[in-house]
Amino acid sequence: MPTMLPTAPDAALTLADVLPACRAAIAGQGNAFDLPAVRQAVVLLVDGLGAAALKTRAGHARTLAAAMTKRDVIHSGFPTTTAAALASLCTAAAPGVHGLVGYTVLDGAHDRVVNQLSGWDAKLDPSTWQRVPTVFERASADGLRASIVGPPKYATSGFTAAVLRGAEYHPAKTLEERFAATRRILDEGRPGLIYLYVPELDMTAHASGWESGRWTDQLESLDSAVRSFATTLGQDEGMLLTADHGVLDVPGSSHVLFDAQPELVAGVRHVAGDPRCLQLHLEPGADRAGLVDAWRAREGKRAWIATREEAVAAGWFGEVDPEVLPRIGDMLVAARGLVAYYDTRSSTAKGRAMIGQHGSWTPEETRVPLLRFGAFARA
Repeated sequence: MPTMLPTAPDAALTLADVLPACRAAIAGQGNAFDLPAVRQAVVLLVDGLGAAALKTRAGHARTLAAAMTKRDVIHSGFPTTTAAALASLCTAAAPGVHGLVGYTVLDGAHDRVVNQLSGWDAKLDPSTWQRVPTVFERASADGLRASIVGPPKYATSGFTAAVLRGAEYHPAKTLEERFAATRRILDEGRPGLIYLYVPELDMTAHASGWESGRWTDQLESLDSAVRSFATTLGQDEGMLLTADHGVLDVPGSSHVLFDAQPELVAGVRHVAGDPRCLQLHLEPGADRAGLVDAWRAREGKRAWIATREEAVAAGWFGEVDPEVLPRIGDMLVAARGLVAYYDTRSSTAKGRAMIGQHGSWTPEETRVPLLRFGAFARA
């Protein structure tokens, strides 16, 4: 058994606390972030904007950087991958409860691994695979308006149906169009929650790295848009800016092509998760103890190796429902060094060209900003 596995800080506030706090603020109730009472609340989710990267690039994001103090950093949750993190944000539940436990996940009923962002089909029902009511469904039941503003291509996706159900989707292509759409919803004056999604920084990080000039350009554009939008917020309108995870740049020279070592794939039936957080599902009767030993011998210095039971006991997925438990790998490999793990039998050269990576437990991946604007900034 490993001497130590990472865990979330005790009593740490996470993405799962954000929308309930906003909902409570609209109701004039106390909440986890001590937000004041408002009529309308906006949650701006910037995909991939880690607190460490924002601090490093503070000179290119003066509006955002000025809003970030030590209290304005929260824990994203685990795994630090968009499917799991956004599901936690939008359900206020841990992955072990809502069921989206990774980027790719075992669908045991059909003996396959499914991409939780883009792999939805007739065999996977979003209304049951994601197992709990969303915050938007609960808000709507209380008479609040629930609105989503995001790119048109996500409006009818299976992932949207799974984690954003209960809200009206307002498609808007560009960053400027999304902020304008959000302003129009606010101007209608109905009490409610608005979730505004910005994927551009994450997309740029994957393609070029967060340390690239292209990523910095995107950050500057976001900072300018937030600065302009924040000036329009009224006394009863608050906005929180947060992120689903941070990003590390992993060069190709740090890719571990683990299937080249037969002992690391012995008995493995399915490889799920992310390159920085593998979830290995084994054949019935496979020697899991031997596989764990082999991984710890080769990769124990640059990855946390845990069995499913160890990961669950360490709280990696929060409380885990028995129905969700089989979706978690028999064994997990969570990178702690600057590495990414690939199985060349299923990955492609195009997939391995991704520079920006996330999924594991490092502070760069898990610590995200929670910035306050409008009425929330005046608290």
